[in-house]
Amino acid sequence: RFSNVYYDKIKGLHLKKRRMNNERKKFFNLKDMVLMALFAALTCVLAPLAVPIGPVPISLTNLVIYFSLYVLGWQRATITYIVYLLLGLVGLPVFSGFEGGVGKVAGPTGGYLIGFIFMAIVCGLLMQVKKDKKIVNIVFCVVGMLIGTAIAYAFGTMWFCYSTGTGLGAAMA
Repeated sequence: RFSNVYYDKIKGLHLKKRRMNNERKKFFNLKDMVLMALFAALTCVLAPLAVPIGPVPISLTNLVIYFSLYVLGWQRATITYIVYLLLGLVGLPVFSGFEGGVGKVAGPTGGYLIGFIFMAIVCGLLMQVKKDKKIVNIVFCVVGMLIGTAIAYAFGTMWFCYSTGTGLGAAMA
């Protein structure tokens, strides 16, 4: 009889401790860190590939950010992009045109690189909204991508105008 009471108390404490551990889930587990590293590497590989049209090339950075948002969620995808940005700031040639360094971020196209952070946050938050109907989810994803891209381009265009001393009309041409 004593052993059954003692066993029930130990079992109850064990179950309570297990419940507490499940509630306190880690933000980064191994799977998330591996996926984040893979997406940072994918961004480093695809972002330098760009179509050079005018002073601001069109790169594949947006596409990789959208994929990472879909797979990782907005918080982890934003951290992944910041890791990519830090790799470029250190000097690795991961930006468009296989360039890197502080000069690229401080240059005319640096506003786009900074704007992608806000694009990831806004777009990711809108992509995270889940509704009952699948078509509504798709609409939220598309609207999030459009608004996020508009924010990134607004940052980029403002910085381009500031750093080159041109007007908005010349920057949009």
